Amino acid sequence: MGNANLNQSCNLRQFNEWKYKKNVLDRLVPNDVRYRKYTIEEIEVATDFFNESRKIGEGGYGPVFKCYLDHTPVAVKVLRPDAAQGREQFQQEVEVLSCMRHPNMVLLLGACPEYGCLVYEYMANGSLEDRIFRRGNTPSLSWKLRFRIAAKIATGMLFLHQTEPEPLVHRDLKPANILLDHNYVSKISDVGLARLVPPSVADDVTQYRMTSTAGTFCYIDPEYQQTRMLGIKSDVYSLGIMLLQLITAKPAMGLAHQVGRSIEKGTFVEMLDPTVPHWPIKEALCFAKIAVQWAELRRKDRPDLGKVVLCQSLID
Repeated sequence: MGNANLNQSCNLRQFNEWKYKKNVLDRLVPNDVRYRKYTIEEIEVATDFFNESRKIGEGGYGPVFKCYLDHTPVAVKVLRPDAAQGREQFQQEVEVLSCMRHPNMVLLLGACPEYGCLVYEYMANGSLEDRIFRRGNTPSLSWKLRFRIAAKIATGMLFLHQTEPEPLVHRDLKPANILLDHNYVSKISDVGLARLVPPSVADDVTQYRMTSTAGTFCYIDPEYQQTRMLGIKSDVYSLGIMLLQLITAKPAMGLAHQVGRSIEKGTFVEMLDPTVPHWPIKEALCFAKIAVQWAELRRKDRPDLGKVVLCQSLID
């Protein structure tokens, strides 16, 4: 009898959580915003039946192909049948991107839900990770471009965090999930792990206990990893690490500590990416100090994203 009551209670709680999320998403989706539904035949023809020659990358849950649909260059992400959490992430990505529009979020053009295919705008300059580490022997990004990219990413994240009625936490922010178009405009992608954060007692420190952590090692908020309490400052930590990589072109492991120590010792200049000529040291130092603060181990020590004003020279 006790087990039956317990199961009933668990089922009721799960139903209430589902109902809450559905109500939130229903309020988020305007009636006039829709994504184009493609047939699997259309996508097969466009990708030459998923020909390897059209493959441009490998996402977290499947390959990505470049092709043309409606006479437009697009990127098609395909869900692998064996992807464990892929179906849930696929649905989450459709729900988020089909109801939100922002210049610094990748544009979802359409989908084939039955076969797990997502169709995005094609981003000609690939991922920020590839450009930071100059994969394919690409030229180094200028310091002006790096500062502009950083400002746009922060703007996009602020948009997610100010979503009504509840904030949206990305949970997997990293250079590989920032894409660059032909003009190097940065756009946030891969929102399949994103979560709407339900109401909390404290409006300014919204947190939500997750059953398991998600994200990528070195970018995951240490406090979230330890306590499973999710909040918008979990993304702020990831953003801090990513921006430090943007100016140093160094691996993420221990980077915040390294940059912090270099600032204390007066050797910060040595941390800057040497492939970039004529770094504006004063502005770069201002940038680094902000990023180090965002990457503080304790959540309460990280400044609010919306309250931090980047130096004007960083966004010009």
